[in-house]
Amino acid sequence: MSFLQELHKPDILDCISHLSSDEVFTPPRVVNEMLDTLPQELFKSPDTKFLDPCSKSGVFLREIAKRLIEGLTDKIPDLEKRLDHIFKNQLFGLAITELTALLSRRSVYCSKDASGEYSVVHFDNPEGNIEYKRTYHLWLKDKCMMCGASKSEYDRGEELETHAYSFIHTDEQRNSALFKRLKEMKFDVIIGNPPYQLSDGGAQASARPLYHLFIQQAKKLNPRYITMIIPARWYSGGKGLDSFRDEMLNDKRIKALVDYVNSSECFPGVNIAGGVCYFLWDKDYDGKCLITNIKNGEKNTPQTRFLSEFDTFVRDNDAISILNKVLISSNKFMNDVVHSRNSFSLPSNERGHKDKKDNDCLLFSSEGKSYIEKTKINDKENILKLFKVVITYAMSGGNKPGSDGKYQIISSPMILKSNEVCTETYLIINVFEDEKMANNLVSYIKTNFVRFLMLQTLSSIHITKNSFQFVPLQNFNEEWTDEKLYKKYGLTQEEIDFIESMIRPME
Repeated sequence: MSFLQELHKPDILDCISHLSSDEVFTPPRVVNEMLDTLPQELFKSPDTKFLDPCSKSGVFLREIAKRLIEGLTDKIPDLEKRLDHIFKNQLFGLAITELTALLSRRSVYCSKDASGEYSVVHFDNPEGNIEYKRTYHLWLKDKCMMCGASKSEYDRGEELETHAYSFIHTDEQRNSALFKRLKEMKFDVIIGNPPYQLSDGGAQASARPLYHLFIQQAKKLNPRYITMIIPARWYSGGKGLDSFRDEMLNDKRIKALVDYVNSSECFPGVNIAGGVCYFLWDKDYDGKCLITNIKNGEKNTPQTRFLSEFDTFVRDNDAISILNKVLISSNKFMNDVVHSRNSFSLPSNERGHKDKKDNDCLLFSSEGKSYIEKTKINDKENILKLFKVVITYAMSGGNKPGSDGKYQIISSPMILKSNEVCTETYLIINVFEDEKMANNLVSYIKTNFVRFLMLQTLSSIHITKNSFQFVPLQNFNEEWTDEKLYKKYGLTQEEIDFIESMIRPME
């Protein structure tokens, strides 16, 4: 039995990767797909340095070690010397908690104590090159100035983890010793699966994304390559991600991007709204990005295009030809008429009363119909007396397709009449004085065509004004059907079949 066979049977890290958390463990299969995007010559050089700045299970360093052990056979023929060189000079990690530090060392060194007798190589200290130092948030009033974490949530005693990850709590001014040391090490590759979010102390489990901070910090260290796997929510921006989206879309050093529409195809049993992706950033590259979509267990034909082709990154290569036909033929889009959220200043937890009183309005909330005093309504847009077409703010069915592999995208649209209002659970698409025009809008947004165009913008479960940026504004004096729209925009039968393979018809 070979050394590697002895080390890796059975693979416990495959089991750990099935656990659900905002700190998701990466399956070895996905790690190797990410490593395949790198130039393979890196694994044949005894000088290549790798850093995992957010080590959880140690799987990235372990799989890199396997490649280096094989790749350096000719240059360092003696196995014992080869192992000693690789683990001491080429592989480095920053663990995100004390527990994951132990787990990572066990995976990489075969011992949680790198100085112990069972370690693959002997270090002079128990950590080896996988370190964990308890780090503290730097509070500025009620938030951490480095990561935005809530002081009320994470200003903790010594018995609890701070979740102040060392890699993103250092720069040239604050905790500068670590930053200086990492920069001086001149890593060739920074690779990992960073923590995704932390509570920011807002209402209803509000959270602030973190993963973009790891990417931005990695770039500051000026490596040759960065590859990380992260949620795909950044495609359309959103909370804390708008500037990061712009930065990513306009960064021509991103050489390749692999997109999973359904996160469970990447992380079995884990549902991450909007899916996930991994990318390869190459310091010396300047050009288009090779984009690969993975859905329903299949890879589509990779396509080379600029990430900045549209304001929102369009993940699906097969959708590009359809979007281009729509954009060439249109100059006005529905996002110009869709209302901002919470048009009546009624929060989602607003509840009315059962029995109607004089001057009450009918209220629609997530719990159905009730009545509310007109004095509680802020009709700031002067739309109370109009016909209002609404859908729920949350995507119907979440971000996952149904058992038929198709999406519905929106809830069944409703028309609210005069003196009928809704909480922010609903989004107002448009308003009319004429009920017929409202009905024609309903028929329009229920088409497969419209919902397919919306799908191209969605990377979370929420539907906003921006979700309609590719949906052309029509004349709502007439009724719209898919057949009419397919003809208007000159779609081929292949393009029609693609739309209808993705979108479930609505009654």
